[in-house]
Amino acid sequence: MAALTKSAEDTRELAAAVAALARPQDVILLSGGLGAGKTTFAQGFGRGLGVTEPIVSPTFTLVRTYRGRLPLVHCDVYRLDRLEEVADLDLPELLDDGAVALVEWGDAIAPSLAADFLVVRLELGDGDDDRRLDLQVVGPSWAARVAPLGAALARWTA
Repeated sequence: MAALTKSAEDTRELAAAVAALARPQDVILLSGGLGAGKTTFAQGFGRGLGVTEPIVSPTFTLVRTYRGRLPLVHCDVYRLDRLEEVADLDLPELLDDGAVALVEWGDAIAPSLAADFLVVRLELGDGDDDRRLDLQVVGPSWAARVAPLGAALARWTA
């Protein structure tokens, strides 16, 4: 599913629309180059969950947690050197309290996860603030939400 946004705020609004469909223990993998908008997406997703505190990149802390309608676990695995280090994060345990996880640079850890997550790939668009987002469902939980996801993203799809 492809979508286009025209500003950082537009990307946040799209992410909030995705967050409205979030369920406990969901995992969303964010991928894209530096400056593609992964943290901007996380900010909007958090807003959609009712998080009121500022959401910042967890690059140096690896994991930050926020309170909202569902707890939000925001991870950044950019600095991990080996796939084995992902096990040290213990993502399943972080989700035990019904949290939702957003994992920046998540495509790097996809092989180590159970096959049930949403991938959001962000790329720079033609204009300075334009972004192209490609959303791909993997596994049964998100596959069951394809139609509602498509409806939620209708404003941004061509």
